[in-house]
Amino acid sequence: MNGLQDHLNYPIHPDEGRSNVAWDIVLTLITCGIYNLFWQARKFRVLNAFLGRADFSFWHWFFLSIITCGVYHIYTEYVMGQSIVEIQRKLGQHPNESLSTLCLVLTILGLALVTDAIQQGEINRFFESPTP
Repeated sequence: MNGLQDHLNYPIHPDEGRSNVAWDIVLTLITCGIYNLFWQARKFRVLNAFLGRADFSFWHWFFLSIITCGVYHIYTEYVMGQSIVEIQRKLGQHPNESLSTLCLVLTILGLALVTDAIQQGEINRFFESPTP
C-alpha cells in the first residue's frame, strides 16, 4: 500500500499518534517537565481515538492531578495501561496483561517518565500490523 492508504485504517493519522520515545524523554528533561504535558495530551488524544470514546480529558486530568497532589495522575496512569491493553486486543495484537499494574507501580515509585515511555512504546505498536 502507499503511504496515503496505510493510515486509512487508523482512527488517527500515524504521524499524530506515533512518537520517538527517546526524543520525548529528552524534551521532557530539557524543559523541566513542561513538554510532558504536551506528550500526555497527545497520548490522551490517541487513546480516545482508538477507543472511540472520550475516556481521557487533558484538563480534567491536569486539574484533578493538582487538586489531589498527584493521586489522580497515578490512577490515570493505571487506567491508561488498561486502555492500551484493550486497544491492543481490539487490534489483534498481543497485549502485556500486566501493563496497568506496571504503570501503577512505576508511577507510585516516582518513575512516571518511565511509565510514559513504556506507554508510548505500546501506543507506537498500534500502528503496526497485527501479530500472527
